[in-house]
Amino acid sequence: MLDTDTVSMALRGQGAVGARVLEHRPSQLCLSSITLAELRFGADAKNSRKLHTLIDTFVATIAVLPFDQLASDRFGRVAVALAKRGEPIGTFDTLIATHAQSLGLTLVTNNTRHFRRVAGLKVANWI
Repeated sequence: MLDTDTVSMALRGQGAVGARVLEHRPSQLCLSSITLAELRFGADAKNSRKLHTLIDTFVATIAVLPFDQLASDRFGRVAVALAKRGEPIGTFDTLIATHAQSLGLTLVTNNTRHFRRVAGLKVANWI
């Protein structure tokens, strides 16, 4: 599952992310509907039709997985655990992390230090 920062870097052609994405079949990649929401927010905040078009093209090739009940149930437990430890990672990131975790997927992100706070989450960095 690709995190928002990974998709953003791929869309901008930054780092090795774009090449790593191309090394995989589209069926091997996915993103959370939460990630898509964050990408849309960024494009809207910049009032960028070009960015919306890039996002449209990208998500047309890979699965966008809906945030479901299993992920929702896990979110509550993980968010509380992070807060109790004084290590919150933000609502969107917690949603994305618990979505990947609920499906047994590895989260591909440049922000590995941040996401490693989520116990049991598999994390990879393609940068």
